[in-house]
Amino acid sequence: MENVLVIGAGFMGTGIAQVAAQNGYCTYLQDSDAAAVEKALANIRWSTEKLESKGQLNEPAKAVQQRISAAKDIAIAAKCQWVIEAVYEDEKLKKGLLQDLEQICPAETILASNTSSIRITRLASDARHPERIVGLHFYGPVPLMLLVEVIKGEKTSAAVFDKSVDFILSLHKYPVKVMKDIPGFIMNRITGTAFREALNLVEAGIATVEDIDTGMKYGYGWTLGPFEMADYAGLDVYQRVGQAFKAMGIEAYAPTSTLIDKMVQAGRLGRKVGKGFYDYAQGGIKTAFDTSKLA
Repeated sequence: MENVLVIGAGFMGTGIAQVAAQNGYCTYLQDSDAAAVEKALANIRWSTEKLESKGQLNEPAKAVQQRISAAKDIAIAAKCQWVIEAVYEDEKLKKGLLQDLEQICPAETILASNTSSIRITRLASDARHPERIVGLHFYGPVPLMLLVEVIKGEKTSAAVFDKSVDFILSLHKYPVKVMKDIPGFIMNRITGTAFREALNLVEAGIATVEDIDTGMKYGYGWTLGPFEMADYAGLDVYQRVGQAFKAMGIEAYAPTSTLIDKMVQAGRLGRKVGKGFYDYAQGGIKTAFDTSKLA
């Protein structure tokens, strides 16, 4: 059984850890905030038990849960074949983490970044062995979404890239191969542009959040509407991604606006705090928020 370490116990890291464990990997979850790990493990217990109740697991939920452990620090990476960082979208933070991991991991360990916008080549620029660094951009909610972008940095080896594609297939996900390392990759450029226009339509009073989400689901077959997706990912995350896009000179694809800034300032960060473009109540009930109330 191969070992996987996921660093970052936020929305994305939690989902990645769950999916790895569901597919037979011995999984470790680490975060500098121990409370975040405990919350993540509780969410995984709830999620796997819900999947079991719906007959969507091939084994008891407890079997999946037993393959996930909390890791106190990243030293556990020494015994892992895969390390996936899912920390904040901050280039300095991610680069530093990858350099630290190089000091710990065996030569055969593949180091992956779940970055949604930063070029893998940039993240690997200070690495001693950039050939083993690859991008694995999961889409959330990870247990439900089938898409993962596999990004080849300029120095990522062909062997590491091919192994990464196979790894994603082993998770029963669809790997979209990004053969040229461009900022924002493929899907975020497309959805970022769409979300930017959706935000403009809401800000101009042309359509509501709920109608746009419903329209994209009924008209284009989206599983979630753009505002629902933003709430899942976190509006503060979208804000940081937008800032990263601007810094990289691709502002046209930035999924942000003054409305996102207002939402973040108001503490409406999405599902993780119970309020974003929707207000979330117990039992899965949600109601659209009137964004015109924001000053």
